Amino acid sequence: MIPSVLPTYTRTPLNFVKGEGSWLVEQDGRRFLDLGAGIAVNALGHAHPDLISALTEQAGNLWHVSNLYTIPKQQALADKLVEASFADTVFFTNSGTESCELAVKMARKYWADKGQPDRFEIIAFEGAFHGRSSAAIAAAGTEKMVGGFGPVLPGFTHLPWNDFEAVKGAVTEKTAAILIEPIQGEGGIRALPDQWLKDLRKLCDDTDTLLILDEVQCGMGRTGRLFAHEWAGITPDIMMVAKGIGGGFPLGAVLATENAASGMVAGTHGSTYGGNPLGCAVGLAVMDHVANPRFLAEVNRKAGALRQKLEGLVAAHPDVFEEVRGSGLMLGLKCRVPAGDVVKAGFKQMVLTVPAAENVMRLLPPLNISDEDIAEAATRIDKAASSVEATAE
Repeated sequence: MIPSVLPTYTRTPLNFVKGEGSWLVEQDGRRFLDLGAGIAVNALGHAHPDLISALTEQAGNLWHVSNLYTIPKQQALADKLVEASFADTVFFTNSGTESCELAVKMARKYWADKGQPDRFEIIAFEGAFHGRSSAAIAAAGTEKMVGGFGPVLPGFTHLPWNDFEAVKGAVTEKTAAILIEPIQGEGGIRALPDQWLKDLRKLCDDTDTLLILDEVQCGMGRTGRLFAHEWAGITPDIMMVAKGIGGGFPLGAVLATENAASGMVAGTHGSTYGGNPLGCAVGLAVMDHVANPRFLAEVNRKAGALRQKLEGLVAAHPDVFEEVRGSGLMLGLKCRVPAGDVVKAGFKQMVLTVPAAENVMRLLPPLNISDEDIAEAATRIDKAASSVEATAE
């Protein structure tokens, strides 16, 4: 008999009932150190007082009116994002998947409005993950994502990751945009070199192609800059964000230049819940923290401390770990043993991590994780690695 919750996840039998900072409390009272943060969602940890205050205050005033009307908190959050980024305009969604759908629509509508409707193809990359909607799985293109869901949305070209020559050869008069994650999350914490992003930007400029960045997982302060592409000194034409922007409340957005968004006029797109007062109230509170240079400096300092601890674990457990990957507080331990075994061993040490492709264990802690919790994280992962070693003997 099918369970009442559709069984599309293989769930770990843990039942968390309370969150406190970087910690989750299981219903039996055990405290788990959360280095997954809801897969990079809980940017300020669990039950942050500023987010509680923002949500509670807004909930006492107004929950929902729809986008038929002006929403003051939505306007305020859009203004903050525009001020802090390359963008001229913002559309709010409920998730990264919805952001992907709009980014694809926006790029194709841009060329259609210029009288070039045949310019609809989008270049995407091996190992990518952009969500689970029709456009998002088509952009990923793997059998794991598209198997059984055909016919797949056409118009996507898939190239090897980090092969710039292949990209140059793939851009044609039918190419509308290039879609890429500055750091692949699900794909194994694979970070593009800054020069590669600079070369991509120049290629797009030279060929009049739109550049779409997926910063759903690597954005909102995760790398120590508000957005990961800032490290390369470039800007996209369109960018997808979600996850950390809501700090745990379902919220996403598409940021774009005025030029790239020129085709999205009244009636071309919509969302019932996107940008509702509750989500935007929380998003404003998140921005007050993650857009603050002092906060980002602390992210960088803590990222250095965590990376140093992880490098020590690689040295201490060479039969378990191979290398440290990533940037900021978006880090991964590439494993020599099955990464899932290390993740499961962590459950016994009451530390939570997230598996990814390429046999990588992801560490995506709250951006405000304490120094004490970083030290505790290393201790617990060390014990988990030791238990894996002991099992292999």
